[in-house]
Amino acid sequence: MSESCTQSCNSCTDDCADRKENPIDFREKPHKLSSIKKVIGVLSGKGGVGKSMVTSLLAVTMQRRGYNSAILDADITGPSIPKVFGIHEKAKANEQGLYPIKSKTGIDIMSINLLMDKETDPVIWRGPIIANMVKQFWTDVIWSNVDYMFVDMPPGTGDVPLTVFQSLPIDGIIIVTSPQELVSMIVSKAVNMARTMNIPILGLVENMSYFKCPSCNEEHKIFGESQIDKIASEFNLKVLAKLPIDPELAAACDKGVIELFDSQWLEPVGNILE
Repeated sequence: MSESCTQSCNSCTDDCADRKENPIDFREKPHKLSSIKKVIGVLSGKGGVGKSMVTSLLAVTMQRRGYNSAILDADITGPSIPKVFGIHEKAKANEQGLYPIKSKTGIDIMSINLLMDKETDPVIWRGPIIANMVKQFWTDVIWSNVDYMFVDMPPGTGDVPLTVFQSLPIDGIIIVTSPQELVSMIVSKAVNMARTMNIPILGLVENMSYFKCPSCNEEHKIFGESQIDKIASEFNLKVLAKLPIDPELAAACDKGVIELFDSQWLEPVGNILE
């Protein structure tokens, strides 16, 4: 270290032994009127594994425990959260900012479908525009008194998960998967992405793990034997829950009444979040 050192390593070209690099912080500040305590990302390596359903059940679980839950729907091109909660009205804004819509039980929700003229209109945007929209859901929306915000991310390891990991103060992520052998490789990619970016992984949730026959009460492995315990062991992760295939849950999602569906599957996850 030279006698003229200013301790500003980022602007210094000297290669000394005491050099300290400060990582660039890309995180965006939330709206000045927002109050958000914990941010939990929900990620899947591939589509069709029930990530949005798990996100919704997590929000419902924490809301029932007396916390104020919120969902930031970051799946811009495939938004399904409003449908699951039966929300069809449009988000409102004033000179202060944009306001989320409250569900039947008071869960705050913001999704691109709450801004579109028609719910069926496609979002035909390129990656940077989609990523910027996600950031605006964080910076421009007024999230009031939120205890747990769940971020429903699109599948894969593309622009949006990267934006969420870099721009939002993620406290941890939950990875949703299904039992198929192929999924183990996909989950590995999601785990490796999160660890590369130093995002804490709370654990794995397996959806469609089994079907419980209402007649014989036996569990049938529709998609084959589960691989989740093997994956969890390989990466030293926790298996948080195994959700069955339940036609009643599917019907509740289709009817927009997931808040009325009674389940205890994610209670262990609720304990960890608390």
